[in-house]
Amino acid sequence: MVNTTAVLLAAGAGTRLGRGPKALLPFRGATLVEHAAAVLRDGGCTDVVVVLGAGSAAAAVLPGLAGCRLVSNEGWASGMGGSFRLGVAATAPGNNTLIALVDQPGVTAGLVNRLIATHRPGRVTAAGYGGEGGTLLRGHPIIFSPELAEQAAATSTGDAGARQFLREHPELIDLVDCSDLFDGADLDTEADLHLMERPPKQRKS
Repeated sequence: MVNTTAVLLAAGAGTRLGRGPKALLPFRGATLVEHAAAVLRDGGCTDVVVVLGAGSAAAAVLPGLAGCRLVSNEGWASGMGGSFRLGVAATAPGNNTLIALVDQPGVTAGLVNRLIATHRPGRVTAAGYGGEGGTLLRGHPIIFSPELAEQAAATSTGDAGARQFLREHPELIDLVDCSDLFDGADLDTEADLHLMERPPKQRKS
């Protein structure tokens, strides 16, 4: 079984939210970035790479990141693309790469484990969440097989991350329904702060 390196994208300044870097927001007795890193480890990732940018000095000394590999994106202001490339480059050779976003506090260890267990070699495995008409909408986290992670990184620019690669290769993507565990919401503006307060979504039996 191929191991999975988690790449946690946590470099943004949280400008639209207006409360400083989202990675440093207090959450469940720690910070959002520490919580996310713990979820990824508990979900079955063999190691966690955290890509930092704004607030990197403060994040680097957080006790919850002691077991993670920290990567600094000096060009964080140019968008997610650079963080994506740095994270893929830091993934252990031969490992799958799981991309996670620091501003999704609803992601659970069970969701991460489901994606890892479902992933097939040579494929992209993405969490799917319920949309209108019962269709699944692609979201994060998302797992890339090693060779596909490198290809996606080569096309990653600006704030697009892997968007161009995924748009051009829909035939490589397996959507895994995770609607019972999470709704895919991210923390973007003041109107989303309620996401920090709601309890984890429980899987229906």
